[in-house]
Amino acid sequence: MEEKNMNELLKKAEVLIEALPYIQRFNRKIIVVKYGGSAMVDEELKQHVIQDVTLLKLVGFKPIIVHGGGKEISRWVEKAGMEPEFVNGLRKTDEATMEIAEMVLNKVNKSLVKLVQELGVNAVGISGKDGGMLKVEKKYSNGQDIGYVGEITQVNPKILYDLLEKDFLPIVCPIGMDENYDSYNINADDAACAIARAVHAEKLAFLTDIEGVYKDPKDPSTLISELPISEAKKLIEDGYIGGGMLPKLNNCIDAIENGVSRVHILDGRIAHCLLLEIFTNKGIGTAILGDKETKYYHE
Repeated sequence: MEEKNMNELLKKAEVLIEALPYIQRFNRKIIVVKYGGSAMVDEELKQHVIQDVTLLKLVGFKPIIVHGGGKEISRWVEKAGMEPEFVNGLRKTDEATMEIAEMVLNKVNKSLVKLVQELGVNAVGISGKDGGMLKVEKKYSNGQDIGYVGEITQVNPKILYDLLEKDFLPIVCPIGMDENYDSYNINADDAACAIARAVHAEKLAFLTDIEGVYKDPKDPSTLISELPISEAKKLIEDGYIGGGMLPKLNNCIDAIENGVSRVHILDGRIAHCLLLEIFTNKGIGTAILGDKETKYYHE
């Protein structure tokens, strides 16, 4: 065999060996993946994400996918001749919009099931309504009514445990019901965080359209690779975190404080970002962890 070919094979072997401690550490552990952003729109990136999650499943992890679909909902609302309405940056969801949102999210859900099934892994698509998994109450934005948008009050994870036990990969769309059994749209980040807490997930990974958490959002060199929650809180208090990152980082802190071992914020625009973060020593995004934790390096 040519030396060049042999070197390439050895590099592949080194990658697998580097992944080994992580596979051992997280075998049979639950990992929740919040799937959104560009990775949901770009077909090639979508394939990479599904390949990553399927690989996690096949090497012994217990992944759960929680997905959104905001861009797709907006597209279908416009197709129906309705104008999307936002209040303080949040979509106002009237009865007609809720009907479209549920239809679209279920369509997205089953398309992801299909992609996983094509890779030889059994997946089941569910919403938060199934098995009474996500119970909600009406959410308000600064006291303003934003329609059928729900705030999660309770998570019943039984259906997720049942699916994981039977070796299925659950794929969850964020729709819940209130005490009157009315349907409500839920922010997918909130749903992923609440589910991760309820199932005592070892990891929660957010796929986003940014590299991770920056100390200065205008300076890419200030990307933070490891962020203990005490430092995360200080960044928020000192005003370094704003925009869409603020609620996301608060969700991360909440998850860590409620038993999730670590949370990852990853750039879903990078092919195989999940594998690069979870199975390599350096990682590529921001890992948020408890103050007594360290990242599992094996160098």
